[in-house]
Amino acid sequence: MIKLTNLDYSIDGKIILDSINLEFCKGETFVILGPSGCGKSTLLRLIIGLIKPSGGTIEIDGINTINYTVKDWRQIRQKMGMVFQSAALFDSLTIFDNVAFGLRRSGLNEAAITERVYQTLNLVGLPEDIATKMPADLSGGMKKRTAIARAVALEPPILLYDEPTTGLDPIIADTINELIKDLQLKLKITSIVVTHDIISALQIANRVGLLYQGKLVEIVDRNELSQAKHPLLKQFLHNYQLAI
Repeated sequence: MIKLTNLDYSIDGKIILDSINLEFCKGETFVILGPSGCGKSTLLRLIIGLIKPSGGTIEIDGINTINYTVKDWRQIRQKMGMVFQSAALFDSLTIFDNVAFGLRRSGLNEAAITERVYQTLNLVGLPEDIATKMPADLSGGMKKRTAIARAVALEPPILLYDEPTTGLDPIIADTINELIKDLQLKLKITSIVVTHDIISALQIANRVGLLYQGKLVEIVDRNELSQAKHPLLKQFLHNYQLAI
């Protein structure tokens, strides 16, 4: 679905990402694991075209996006949904209107939009009566589910998650992880998740890539994580074992 080749990104001479080479396979959940500040969220913003790389290429469905215009990126983003770390809901809009936001921009009529909004709320495990509430009325977990609903409303084949469990207590975080797994199975989507949470990675990943100091230093299948070689990935796993 997505191929990154020698991808670089720097700001004012400071290297944020350094020669990233990575392919995301159709239908998988790929977790980009790493400590805070290592460039994980920057990588997502590059993939969705919010910023431009300093070097290298990004291919989506076999098409090189390096010379894409703003209009081109608007079209390609119809294939992607983005769940931001803070949920990024529109505070002045109801939950219904938050989920309907992208649908209205797509040109669907209001009847079709209404049907799709309620279908999507149901898909992410939210009751219909939540539609008239405002974001301020919701718990952190419900806000995250609403953000996911908005991201999947247009049925994109690719979903990007930026730290989906940050700020949630362990029980709610677990339900969000289960939702991510459930959506992958039901919708057959390709999911790219960035996180520093090894528990999330172990729950949802098909593959895990470790990003450290701007470099992709190891990629491993979920079932082979116990054989990880990089010391930092071993430390993540050790901390998880201590936690349980």
